[in-house]
Amino acid sequence: MRVLFAGTPAPAVPSLEALIEGGHQVVGVVTRTDAKVGRKRVLTPSPVAARAAELGLPVIKTDRLTGPEGQQAVEEIAALQPDLGAVVAYGGLLPQEVLDMLPNGWVNLHFSLLPAYRGAAPVQWAIINQEPRTGAAVFQLEAGLDTGPVFSTLTRDLAPDETAGEVLADLAHQGATLLTDTLREIQSGTAQAIPQDGEPSWAPKLTSRQVKIDPAQPADAVRGLINGASPAPGAWGMLEVGGTQAARFKVGRARPVSDAVETTKQPGEFVLESNRVLLVCQDGVIELTEVQPSGKKMMAATDWARGVEDTVRMHTSATNPDEFPQH
Repeated sequence: MRVLFAGTPAPAVPSLEALIEGGHQVVGVVTRTDAKVGRKRVLTPSPVAARAAELGLPVIKTDRLTGPEGQQAVEEIAALQPDLGAVVAYGGLLPQEVLDMLPNGWVNLHFSLLPAYRGAAPVQWAIINQEPRTGAAVFQLEAGLDTGPVFSTLTRDLAPDETAGEVLADLAHQGATLLTDTLREIQSGTAQAIPQDGEPSWAPKLTSRQVKIDPAQPADAVRGLINGASPAPGAWGMLEVGGTQAARFKVGRARPVSDAVETTKQPGEFVLESNRVLLVCQDGVIELTEVQPSGKKMMAATDWARGVEDTVRMHTSATNPDEFPQH
């Protein structure tokens, strides 16, 4: 089959590479337009666009497949004469006209066990909600959001200290194999797509406003929020040291504490030990392993804690205004 690949971020790159390595004829790539990246806002091709260029593949850059911009892209897609489209985190909806234009339709690799966590951030929300496992699914694209029948799935357990970035990177490689195997079955005529069964849940894109840390919440919930929001958009709180004005404080990773920690400190206060940094929550403590103080890079929490006053604390919802300046 002549395969058209559609994807944008780094987790989509392993699938593009696997399709080529697996002998599929990739005739072109659809990806989103170049975006401004970094503090200097340098216009940069997407990871998929960059890899496709290295592989010598035709690249169609578009943020939508409707309207004047989309129409030109649709014409370029038609000119490539693909038999099937394979989508991995493209970041845009495919209208019915585009879904109908390929003889074998479109399939999508999605990083959840559908119908759970339909949407843009399935891994992040699975970790935030402290799910014991997640996975990936290859399904037939249709007009609804991640609603199509499923060809194949894989399951992966979640460790309590894993970040969304780590899980997504692993699923990107496992899912790439799942996608190539599924396309091989479609080509041979042995693939079977089964309608999704069960109550759907949703995983909309995370915003910075949604991942403010509130230590007055249960420890597992705080840990899930921190790890689910890492590396982006990054969980954060407002930190106060020695009664000085609060400053934004990001946390990159947290893990549960298995031993009993006796403390009279209140939620939001820290227990600074020689080899670990503990944050007191509603019903216990969690260990912070990576933090980013305001104006600095992410660092080991123990490095940050050296020389920090014992009066350091993170505001809770009870002591915090509802709104804080956002990056």
